[in-house]
Amino acid sequence: MKRYKKVFLVSMCFMILGFTAACQQLDVIGSDALKSFQEVTNTVPDRIEADEMNGGWALTAPDDSVRFIWSKDFSKSPLHDVMLEFSAQPFLDAGLDTGKLPEEIVVYEDKIMVGTKLGEEAFTYRGDITPYASFEQIVRLKGDSIGYHTALDHYGIDLAGGNMFEWAKDMNTNDKDIVFVLNPEPFIEAGADPDKVEGWAFAKVPTMDKDGKKVEVDKLLKPFNLK
Repeated sequence: MKRYKKVFLVSMCFMILGFTAACQQLDVIGSDALKSFQEVTNTVPDRIEADEMNGGWALTAPDDSVRFIWSKDFSKSPLHDVMLEFSAQPFLDAGLDTGKLPEEIVVYEDKIMVGTKLGEEAFTYRGDITPYASFEQIVRLKGDSIGYHTALDHYGIDLAGGNMFEWAKDMNTNDKDIVFVLNPEPFIEAGADPDKVEGWAFAKVPTMDKDGKKVEVDKLLKPFNLK
């Protein structure tokens, strides 16, 4: 699988920074992130559905290979509050031994799940419980998990472990409306060849560490244009 061109990867570098670089004030980020997230959900309503097993909502990628799932209520989430669930087959075909994955990566049936618990708070809704209303609760309670990067004009939510879900601030001017992001390291350590994971682009992303030193970090990326 070919790597993305470096010019694209430079613009993606914020994903490795934990949203600490080129950030606006958090309240501004949260407000604008909600508006753009609502635009995404309004654009693909047929791709969003309730996920009772995970106690939340799921946005399914156009190719059905991966889902972004977010909680309806932290106090009722059975496992994670925000997560990615994706098909295991491309990773198995690339040599993955699921028995060698760390315990925080969940494997069940033909799926793999990565995600994080954000809190234990119960959500209080003023109106209907909708996908947008639930995400609004997440941003209100855990706004520090949301970030913005000027170069790509994307918002994103940190799923821990180097994994993320991103969406365009303006879908009318961006050809990468949503991006699913995985840290390839645990999969590599469990035997997968990242260059052979069908449907995911293995990319070396230039960024800076906490000391401001330039480094490169590997990611597996799956972007989609929804319009």
